[in-house]
Amino acid sequence: MARRSLCPGAKQADMYSAILIPTDGSEGTDGAIDHAIDIATTYDAALHTLYVVDTDIGVDASIAGAFDALEDAGRDAIDEVVSRAEAAGVDRIEGAIGRGKPHRAILEYADGNDVDLVVMGTHGRTGLNRYLIGSVTERVVRLSDTPVLTVRMRSDGDEGPP
Repeated sequence: MARRSLCPGAKQADMYSAILIPTDGSEGTDGAIDHAIDIATTYDAALHTLYVVDTDIGVDASIAGAFDALEDAGRDAIDEVVSRAEAAGVDRIEGAIGRGKPHRAILEYADGNDVDLVVMGTHGRTGLNRYLIGSVTERVVRLSDTPVLTVRMRSDGDEGPP
C-alpha cells in the first residue's frame, strides 16, 4: 500500500517525530498499539509508551506492595509494547511508568516529551455506562493540545487489521 503525506508538500519525516501510546495492558489497547507502531515506522518516529498507576483507585497505600504490584503489571505492559515495536523495526522506544490520575499523567508526559501524536484505545462505551465509568481517552481528547488518534477496541467478530 502506498503511503501519502496528509499535508501536501510536507516531508513524511516532518509529520511526526514522537508518538505516545499509553497502555493499561488490556486487550483494548492492542489495536492502538498496532496503529502507533505503524505510524512510528512510517514516519521514522520515536515511540513512547506509558503505563499510569492510578493513585485514585482506592488502594490503601499502607498495604505493603499494593503499588509495587501495579508497577510490576505496568512493566509487563510496557515490555509487551517494546517487544512488538522492536519486532516491527522501531529503533527509538521509550517506556515509562507514571503515577496519578491517568489522563493528567498522559497529558503531562505528552507535554514534557514533545510528543506529536497520542494514540489511544477506546472501548466504545455509550450512554450511562460511559457516564458512570468515565473515559481516560475521552478526557485526554478533550484536554490535549497534542493531536489524539483514538482506535476503537476490536470486537470478537472483527477480523484482520484494525
